[in-house]
Amino acid sequence: MIAITREISPSIVRCELTHVARAPIDVELARRQHEEYERCLASAGCTIRRLPSDAAMPDSVFVEDVAVVFDELALVTRPGAVSRRIETPAVADALRSLRTLRYIEPPGTLDGGDALVTGRRVFIGRSSRTNDAGIAQARSILEPFGYQVAGIDLTGCLHLKSAVTAIDDCRLVVNADWVAVDVFEGFELVAVDASEPFAANVLRIGERLICAEAHPRTARRLERCGFAVSTVDMSETAKAEGGVTCCSLVLRD
Repeated sequence: MIAITREISPSIVRCELTHVARAPIDVELARRQHEEYERCLASAGCTIRRLPSDAAMPDSVFVEDVAVVFDELALVTRPGAVSRRIETPAVADALRSLRTLRYIEPPGTLDGGDALVTGRRVFIGRSSRTNDAGIAQARSILEPFGYQVAGIDLTGCLHLKSAVTAIDDCRLVVNADWVAVDVFEGFELVAVDASEPFAANVLRIGERLICAEAHPRTARRLERCGFAVSTVDMSETAKAEGGVTCCSLVLRD
């Protein structure tokens, strides 16, 4: 397994925000937390490939948003926030030796955080960052490889994977306040604890789940379901509207 990450930008304090109020971000603490996140990925069996960042890319630590990786190809996205489109070349270069690259083109927009891949099913959230043209392009690229692509609505959160993520091939963890659960027919659903609305963002690596330390009740719920759960402190990137899936692209070599 390879995990592509990107270092914390010195300008993360100027990040894009949509659904959370701006709060002071401790950049040095964010860097230490990100290093611990990378150590957690490594302990789960990933080889870390960290990309550099700079002050021109405040949100670039959220590397998930600029690509969606499949066994057959990597879909390089066109982020909905114009300020983030300069992030894509370095990530595309990092993926070029690992996957065939396909691109979302104008007028389409798509953030990787809106793409939930589970088996051959791909759910893509319609959001302020992902439009119907982007979803249609993703469908035309992926369907020839046997993927079923469904565009779904969400509310109250930035990305689809703020509201739902896969914890194995047949189970999802979900905040039903942010996405209609009837679209997930055939999956067993595990609800987040009501006091932890952001807890549905969980990163699955093999048999291990990585959860934010801020969501202990949901983490215990997942442990009771039989999962091995690791927690990491993501307090500073959470202020930039990020979660545990946002900060890496995990793929098989």
